Order: sequence, then C-alpha cells, then structure tokens
Amino acid sequence: MKIRTVEPLELAAPAGESSSPWGSTILLVRVTTETGAVGWGEAPTTLMTHPVRESVREVARFYEGRELHAHREALREFERYSFYRSRSMEATSALSAVDIACHDLLGRELGVPVCDLLGGRMRDKVTAYANGWYADCLTPEEFAARAQEYTRKGFRALKFDPFGDQYRTLSPQGLDLAVARVGAVRNAVGPDVDLLIEYHGRFLPEAAMRAGRALDRFAPRFMEEPVIPELSDGLADFRREVVTPVALGERLLTSADFLSFLRRGLVDILQPDITNSGGFSYGREIAGVAAAWGAPVAYHNAFGPVQTAATLQMDATLPTFFLQESFEASWPDWKRSLVRGYALEDGEFRIPGGPGLGIVVDDAAVERFRSEAIDPVGPEPPWVVGGTWARPPPRTGKGADG
Repeated sequence: MKIRTVEPLELAAPAGESSSPWGSTILLVRVTTETGAVGWGEAPTTLMTHPVRESVREVARFYEGRELHAHREALREFERYSFYRSRSMEATSALSAVDIACHDLLGRELGVPVCDLLGGRMRDKVTAYANGWYADCLTPEEFAARAQEYTRKGFRALKFDPFGDQYRTLSPQGLDLAVARVGAVRNAVGPDVDLLIEYHGRFLPEAAMRAGRALDRFAPRFMEEPVIPELSDGLADFRREVVTPVALGERLLTSADFLSFLRRGLVDILQPDITNSGGFSYGREIAGVAAAWGAPVAYHNAFGPVQTAATLQMDATLPTFFLQESFEASWPDWKRSLVRGYALEDGEFRIPGGPGLGIVVDDAAVERFRSEAIDPVGPEPPWVVGGTWARPPPRTGKGADG
C-alpha cells in the first residue's frame, strides 16, 4: 500500500468566533494511500504557521510514492537531506506530523491502536492538568475564582503563568503581583491541588531565580522553562537556588537534546511535544532516554485535538508518565467540532482504544475552517494565554484572525 499524497491543511477560527485562549490556528496533515485510506497528523503553529505548512510540502517529497510500511526509510532519507533538521523547528514539526499520520494509517490497517504498535499500553487512563483556564484574568481575585471553577470540573492540577507582561527582567512590582496571584490560587484551591508555574522561558537567570525563591513557599509541583532557552546553562544555578523541580522540553527536538539536559543536571521533568520532536518514531527514543534516566515525562500539548489523540497514545506506553497537559476544557466550539473519539472527564483522559489514533476527524468541519490566515500579532505575543497582559479589546465581529 503506497502513500499517494501528503497534504497540509491550515484551519483557523471562523469570523465572529473566538479562538482558544492560546493558539489561533491549527495545522493538520492528511496522508492518503493509493487505496484511499487516510491518516491524520498535526504540527505546531506558533508564529510559524505558513513556514511549517511549506515544510510539510518538503517532507512530502520523501513519503509520496513510498510503501506505507517503509515509512521509516523516508524518515531516514529526510534526515540525510535536511541539513538543518536537528535545529529546525519547522523541519521537525513537519516530519512529526507526517510520522503521526503514517502510524495512524498503520494502526487502522492492522485494526489496533498506535500504542499497541509501540509495545502495548501500560495504563488505560491518565491524569490531566488544566491550561488555558485563566484567560482574561489579571487580578489575584480573578485567578482565584477561575481556579476554583476548574477544580469543580474535576482538575487536581492547574498550570498558569502569573508574570503578566514581565519579560527578561522582573520588577519588584511584577514579582509582588506574581506572588499575590499564586498565593490567591493556593488559598482558593487548598493544598491538595497541584500548582504548576509557567515561566514561558522568558527570564534572565537572575530574575528567574528571584521568582523561583519567592514562589517556592506555595509548593508548586514544577516550574516550567524558567530561563530564556539560549541561556539554558543558567538552569544549573536555578536548580541549586530553587527547591521546586524544573520542567521543560517543548523546544527540544531530538532525543540527544533531552539526554544533554539530563546529563548537565538542568531539568527534572521532561516535556517533549509529539508534534515537533519526531512524532512516534523519535518519541520512542525520547521515552527510552527518560526511562533510562528515571525522568518523569509530562507531554506538552497545546494545539489541537489530533495532537491530543496522538499524545494519549504515547502516554499509554510511557514507563515514567507523570501528568498530561490539556487545554480542552477552555476550547471554543470550532476546535471541539474537529474530532471525536477521546474524552476528558473529571480531570482524566481515557486512552482511545480504536484503531490508529482512535479518533474520527470530521471532514466537513475541516473544510469549513480552512484558512490562509497567519498568526495575529498584538496586543499580546501569540504564546500568551489571552487577556493576561491586558484587558482584551472589544470584539470587532471579524473573528480572532481578522
């Protein structure tokens, strides 16, 4: 069974409907065989929607016309040709999406979930933590009230960025406000809910350490990407100064990257992203590194439903699974309508048992939300959960992407 086509499909919020609190576009990849069988993958889009889409077309040249069961040969050939692959988020993201879709097709052909192709499941459900829940929250009281709302939905872990518009440096007023926000959330949800502090990799080491020392008192489960990525050596000092474990990985692309961070003592909890670190093929290698090191794994998962479905298949097989990120409870209707086959209930995901990724993609919805939009710029960066730097402006009726 040969691969006939590899197609990137960009989607965006329709006019008049908001995007999610994070991520205004979705990039799906549809792989179709000569028999008409279809597999689905997904790639990240953060301010690189069109570059990744075009990179999918580059990757497609290595897969189209090749036997599905020989898809690993295509991957290895792309490795040889793509000179900058190990440092190109666009190249690895495109490759990841195609790899996910090929595994989806193989599972459908054999009638088994992808986790069975990876050696079999170790669990039937996983604990999720909520992200995106604090959209449009600015005051400590707003953070606290929204946190209580999400614990009533069954979440026992909440991730959030309390630092507002602080960037690189951290003013005394900015730190005081971050402490007040985290303290308000801790008081609102009590000691039995895990708090996960998101730094978004934006601080110089000194500022990150001041924040870490100040927030240690609230006993977070982890602090994510506290230091600007290109200054990652500063994480060694951070880990010596701050008690809370460090989590990172969404910007690491290869198993060698993860191994390097572990060897240098820069990270406690790994957060690979299946849509930019090589899909399932490289995902197995990263899982092996984590298992050999005894490092907990909490997959990054901030885009769309195909990503979630693929990540859950990976979660099922991880020897050191920790927690699973989820934006689902904050999604708008347009994202919810794309896929069925998995569910989030009382803060837990059940691993889909159907063939492949275990999902059904709604082709009509995919066509309805097709777009040529690019990520909007301002008033906040696209990686920010909306409305946490400033009050959102009144809606114009044009939709999130104009």
